Amino acid sequence: MNKKYLIPVSIVAVAVATIMVITSNPPTTKRGKPMAVAAMSVETQVLKPQDYQIQVSSFGVVKPRTQSSLVTQASGQILSISPNFREGGFFETGEVLVELDDRDYQAEVKIAEAGLMLARQQLLEEQARTNQALADWQRLSNGREPTSLVLREPQLAAARAAMLSNQAKLEQANLALERTQVVAPFSGRILEKHVDVGRVVSTNSQLATIYATDYVEIRLPINNSDLALVELPEQGKSVVAKVSFESDLIGLQKWEGQLIRTEGAIDSNSQQLYVVAQIDDPFDYQANQQMPLKIGQYLTANIAGKKLSQAIVIPTKAIYQGSYVYVVNDGKLLRREVTIRWQNSQDSVVRTGLKSGDELVITSLGQVSSGTPVTVVGATNKVKPQRGPRGEGRADGKSRSKPDGERKTKPASKEESQP
Repeated sequence: MNKKYLIPVSIVAVAVATIMVITSNPPTTKRGKPMAVAAMSVETQVLKPQDYQIQVSSFGVVKPRTQSSLVTQASGQILSISPNFREGGFFETGEVLVELDDRDYQAEVKIAEAGLMLARQQLLEEQARTNQALADWQRLSNGREPTSLVLREPQLAAARAAMLSNQAKLEQANLALERTQVVAPFSGRILEKHVDVGRVVSTNSQLATIYATDYVEIRLPINNSDLALVELPEQGKSVVAKVSFESDLIGLQKWEGQLIRTEGAIDSNSQQLYVVAQIDDPFDYQANQQMPLKIGQYLTANIAGKKLSQAIVIPTKAIYQGSYVYVVNDGKLLRREVTIRWQNSQDSVVRTGLKSGDELVITSLGQVSSGTPVTVVGATNKVKPQRGPRGEGRADGKSRSKPDGERKTKPASKEESQP
């Protein structure tokens, strides 16, 4: 046989022999016992009904109770101003803030005084003529009744009217003189100053913008679903809701106030009802021991709502996709659909789906399903404080941007979930 054909045939023969040996002696696999799956460790909370104080969150901007323009009711040159007449200056009721040149007004007073003296003299003279006319008539009339013209009654009435007119002119001149001193109509503060010494002003010139400092007001929007949870200050109600305010403008500062009224109509833009809260003495540093409030300052507010009795309260973090939670039942996870009555960033008040004695899983879970075996490593029966924590509170568990309604969604199509 030719040598060049012998080598390929030998290679094929060796390959066939190798395949036969391998197939006739297959490898054997030793199988051990299946390993047991370790149970997941979770922390739980045993639920108990409790009394819970709702805290409705809101926000607003500080506005003065009264803000108006300080105007002059006289004209003239400004001769002097009060040291408190400056932007940010405080003043008391009746304090003289601006003084005008009053020489013209003093002259008018003197003229009015002279006119009144003359009118009084003329009245006395006319009264004397009237008395003389009556005496002459009684002496010469032979018992007849005198007429009003005979007794000079029209002339006497004119003299009396002239005196009253001059008396009114004097009062008017004194009032004009008094108005050369511009006084504060209430205790307040200067927001804007528009004039200074030497300026010539006319009647009704605006001197400054002022506002009252006895208390400030904050306009607060209330979500429609939260209205039933707050004692609104309506006519005939004696209950007043307390409000806690905070600001981080200069560190964390806090103030206490109360609701004083609701606005007369629903806001046309947001379709929400606004309530008005009041903070007393907001600029008194000695009383508050902190920086005074500023007009226009932004504040967050927590309104004390109604106290719920026998409420089931759970941590908000234990709710998945806003609609279900996990409880432990016979050592296994069990998914429960829930509806939320109210919630904020920390707490949620459950309307349906949970009851007293349920063992709620408060550990954050990954992708799990009902029936997963678990081991409870920590269980607490702790009842949370009665006062609700601060946060973005919302009835029915909704965020502010969503429409109102019942907070309940359909069950997820899969048992797996991601918190």
